[in-house]
Order: sequence, then C-alpha cells, then structure tokens
Amino acid sequence: MDDFAVVIGVAALVALSLLSAGHSLVFKRDPRSALGWIVICLTIPLMGPLFYWSMGVNRISRRARTWLESGRRLSDPELFNSEIDQSTATALPPGAEYLSELRRLSDRVVSIPLVTGNRIVPLENGEEAYPAMIEAIAGARRSVHLSTYIFDSDDAGRRFMGVLADAVARGVDVRVIIDGLGEKYSLPRARTLMEGTGIQVARFLPLRQGVYMNLRNHRKMLIIDGERAFAGGMNIGDRHLVERPVPSVVKDLHFSVEGPVVGELQQIFLEDWYFVSGELLDSKHHFPVVAPAGRAIVRAIGDGPDKEFRKLFLILMGALSCATRSVQIMTPYFIPDRALVAALVTTALRGVEVTLILPGKNNLPFVNWASRSYLWELLQQGIRVFYQPPPFVHTKLFIVDGLWSLIGSANLDPRSLRLNFELNLEVYDREFSGTLAKHVAGVLGRSREVTLAEMDSRPLPEKLRDGVAKLFSPYL
Repeated sequence: MDDFAVVIGVAALVALSLLSAGHSLVFKRDPRSALGWIVICLTIPLMGPLFYWSMGVNRISRRARTWLESGRRLSDPELFNSEIDQSTATALPPGAEYLSELRRLSDRVVSIPLVTGNRIVPLENGEEAYPAMIEAIAGARRSVHLSTYIFDSDDAGRRFMGVLADAVARGVDVRVIIDGLGEKYSLPRARTLMEGTGIQVARFLPLRQGVYMNLRNHRKMLIIDGERAFAGGMNIGDRHLVERPVPSVVKDLHFSVEGPVVGELQQIFLEDWYFVSGELLDSKHHFPVVAPAGRAIVRAIGDGPDKEFRKLFLILMGALSCATRSVQIMTPYFIPDRALVAALVTTALRGVEVTLILPGKNNLPFVNWASRSYLWELLQQGIRVFYQPPPFVHTKLFIVDGLWSLIGSANLDPRSLRLNFELNLEVYDREFSGTLAKHVAGVLGRSREVTLAEMDSRPLPEKLRDGVAKLFSPYL
C-alpha cells in the first residue's frame, strides 16, 4: 500500500511538471522565458511548477479580458475624454515634424490622445518635490488621489499622512493606492497608521493573492482636484531626502504637471481605483475643464501586463528609430532584451550619439552585475556609458534630439517593460527637453565614463559573475 502511494505521488508530480512545462511552451511568447520555465518545471519537482504558476503566469491579462467581455469596465470612458479631446494636438511643434511617425505609433498603441497646453517642471529629490506636493494637498478643495509603490511610515511618510488627514477633515475626498508589496518596506505600515483618519486606502494586489505576486503597481502620481498633478519616479519616504543623514539615500526627479494632460492622469488613477476597490467614479466633477498652462504637448501612458500591447517598449523602439542627432538615457536599472540592444546599436551605427547614464552605486547588486554584462557590446559600437557617483540615483529619463522626452516610473528592464503597471509621460517640447538636457550635462560633469578597455580588463571571476547574473536577466 505504501509503495502504491509513492507511485501515485511520483506520477502526480511528473504530471504536474509536464503540465506546467507544456503550458509554458504553448503560452510564453519569449522562447528564452519559455525554455527557462520548462527547465525549472522539469528539474525541480513540485517547487518548480508551483513557482511557475505563482510567478510565471499573467493572470492579470486574463482577468482584464474577462471583465471586458462581461461588461465589468468603466461605464463611459468617452465621458472621461470629453474635455481632453478638445485639447488634442493637431500638429507637432515646429522642428519636430519628422517625429510624426513616432506620434502615429503612439496614437495606435495608446488609447488616450496627445494634448496641448501643458507645463511640466522638474523637482529634484524630496527637498523640492515633497514641499510642493504637501502644499498642493493642503490647498485641495474637492479630491486628492495618490498612487505610490512605496509609502514609508518614517518622518516624511507621516507628514504626508498628516496633511492627507487634514484634507479629509476639510471635507476633501482622499483616496490612496499603495502597492501590496511596496507597503511592506517599513513598519508599522502606512496603511495601518491611516486607519480611522477617513483616508480611503486600497492595496494593489495584496500578497495574499499569491498568484499575482510578480505583478506590481509601480506607478507614482498625485492628482489634486483633477486640475494639478505630480508624477515621476519618486516614492514617499525619508530615503529621497538626500540632504539628511539617513541610510539608503536615493536621488530622483519628480515632476509638477499642469494642463489638460492632468485629466489623463486622473483617468488612469480612477481605472486603478476601480480595479482595487470596485468603486466606479465616472462623475464629470472628477474631470473639470483644465486651462492651458504652457506649450508642452504631452500624453500620459499607462502600461501594464493587462494591456494588449507592450506600449512603452514599442514607443521606445519607435523613438530610437526616429532619432537623428542624439539619444540620452538615464536609468537606475538597465537590463535590455536582445531587441532593445539591437535598436540601441543600430541607432548608434546610424551616426546618432547615444549616451547611457547608470548609477555607479546600485541598490541591487545582482541587477548591477547583469547590466555590466551588456556594456561591452554597447561600448564596442560607439555608445557612451557613464557611471554616476553615489548615492544611488533612481532617475529615469529618455531624451531624443532635444525635442522628445519620456519621463515617469518605468526602468529599462523586463520588470518595467513586461510585468509592472507603469505610468509615463511622453513630452514634445524643446524647452522642457532642454531643461532635462541641462540636468544630464550636469550629471555627466560629475560622472565617470566607462571604457571598452575597462570592460575587457575585468578579472575572470567578475566576468563569470556578471555572465551568470545575465542568465537571469528575463526574471530580474
């Protein structure tokens, strides 16, 4: 009887492994990812298949399709765009006409329009961003909508909690979305501290929903009264206050956003709010008419594993193909797939000056090792690579020809381009791109250029370490 039970148990494990490997073979689009999961499922009994079904299957996309087919979606998305449509850009700025193919690509993969009349101002580190955000919350009259990956319960986090609670006391509707993993970065949790304050808090994919553990909400945005917004790559916590003697300091840029594009950010937040809370907020008062505030032409891009297209990836590839003079990239995490490597190399070989700026000190050593393994190929083709000095720099910028820029929460890695829910803004504005280019120039003046000789002279143990890390690139 015991032998029979053992045989049944082994047969069940073999069947589970074969089923999991077969599912990966049929449904994974990337052959490298499929091969990796097949090897894991077939060589690690029980744990391999369990790991695959919890981490390797995109159930968000399936759920999104089910909701769409069943009618569980925003009841009238056209209502949201009624005022935005009036600001839709009919033409690109003077001198940017040759980027019309990039604009056409974005129009086809992003459902919301490119709009005129916006103003975007960079805010450096928490010293500039947090006071502006707190002042805006303190002046809110109707609603405050905040979405963040990490909301620490340290001094900076508690200041935000205090001003949010004060807004509730004034009769303002305050809604906060915190990622289910990001909320665990500090104790006590910010969500716990906000209980009883009247702040409406919802978690994005709590970890108890283990099947979604690998899909995180990485968006960072604050919308005030549907009229003013902040977005970028900055979380909430003391770590972004670089002038304070706190451990794990993180430098970053955030952005103040004014103009009709704020309505697009509001729409993305309310779609997320419906997703996490089931509360549908489709009233027109959430979308007031927003007067023009500047000359920037902007589009909000909400991307995630629930979308039909890999929006950000396609737009980045389009931007590289349209570049004629320069491409400047700043990112904390650089793990490109082969298509992106080929696009960067092709852009450089066309005579475009491509500059890649990475942090010299990375908070994730394994990611840093994987990034190093790609640099030799890029340097060999004339792409310039720089390391910024410590502390860790979390800024994400992508600038083409000093005319077009992409800012927001996404990194150049598989997690941002395939798995995370991200929020970015594409901006057509020479003045804004010039401001970013000045920031980049200042950074380059403090940075160290990486040479091909340096990569060649790495000791063999380092090359082996970096190569092993590269093997795991699709999963980092």
